[in-house]
Amino acid sequence: MYTCAVRPEIAALSAYVPGMSIAEIQEKYGLAKVVKMASNENPLGVSPLVKEALGLHAGTAFRYPQGGNPRLVAALARTHGVSPDQVVVGNGSDEIIDMLIRMLLVPGKHSVVCFDPCFSIYPIQAQVCGVEVRRQPLNPDFSFDLDALFALVDDGTRLVFVTTPDNPSGYCPPLADVRRLAQRLGERFPHCLLVVDEAYMDFAGDSPEDEARFSLLASGDVPDNVAIMRTFSKSYGLAGLRLGYGILPAELAQYYWRARLPFSVNILAEEAGIAVLQDSAFRAATLACVRAGRRRLTEGLRALGCTVWPSAANFIMLRLPEGCGTAAACFEALLRRGIIIRPLKSYSLPEHLRVSVGSDEENRAFLEAMRQWMQEVRA
Repeated sequence: MYTCAVRPEIAALSAYVPGMSIAEIQEKYGLAKVVKMASNENPLGVSPLVKEALGLHAGTAFRYPQGGNPRLVAALARTHGVSPDQVVVGNGSDEIIDMLIRMLLVPGKHSVVCFDPCFSIYPIQAQVCGVEVRRQPLNPDFSFDLDALFALVDDGTRLVFVTTPDNPSGYCPPLADVRRLAQRLGERFPHCLLVVDEAYMDFAGDSPEDEARFSLLASGDVPDNVAIMRTFSKSYGLAGLRLGYGILPAELAQYYWRARLPFSVNILAEEAGIAVLQDSAFRAATLACVRAGRRRLTEGLRALGCTVWPSAANFIMLRLPEGCGTAAACFEALLRRGIIIRPLKSYSLPEHLRVSVGSDEENRAFLEAMRQWMQEVRA
């Protein structure tokens, strides 16, 4: 008889907690319609050009994609004005993050440094790989103490993760501060790579032109000890197809292509990625929708007495006012009304909630449900 004997690191692992799906809430509460505002997905859905591309290429699904996805790589290089030798693609940016840990760190010898809380894939995959994770608590206002983060780095540190804008708060550090961190790491620890996760960078600022004020990638000057992570899951609306990319030092990118599992980006995801990069109208509409919705949600929640943190992303973090019950109770009450948001207990923030920016209709429905529930609690 087989006895399961996994590594101690796996036995002790707390798995990633995804947002709840529409189907499970419909089944649990017997609801015909559910609004999902939990997973930071695109409020406008899927690009028309992507729908067309998927229809045109559905008949090729029996084929393997071309090794290395060169057409997608070339399209991304043109989009960002970088060399194709620096561009890598993966089954979501999660795959690239996981591969960087596997490629660069030796268990028992090397360490990863990140903030606490942060995107949980960083510490989870480091634990899966059996390497040490050092975490610096965020400041009370959820801003970054980059000096304290740097103080955790030593000669055995191979990766430092910084998410900007951050998840779950939406905080976006000044570009000069991130650049200074890269410079200090390069001068002191030449074997340490700074991974700047810009998954939500599209939404920073009040206009598309603002991105270059916050983004290392958009600034056109990425230091040679920095890897940039980006995703097609947010502004490009391809979360279900699992497609991400990175801009890496060219030598490291070569090793990535050697080590990555072959064909991890499927042929339809590749065609969708190429198509959506050409749909400037869809991207512009998405960014406008998110920026307007972010303002509306912020104003509406503050009018209800909630504490709302400034966000540069496509979501908002909030805390309920005194006397309005717990975050868990609010989450459950909204589920019964057919609205899914994200409780942040898994981020060790049990009294905080995160809501994705939705469409105008979804934002209105969420704010009205919040108003009704708070009125009931206070009655």
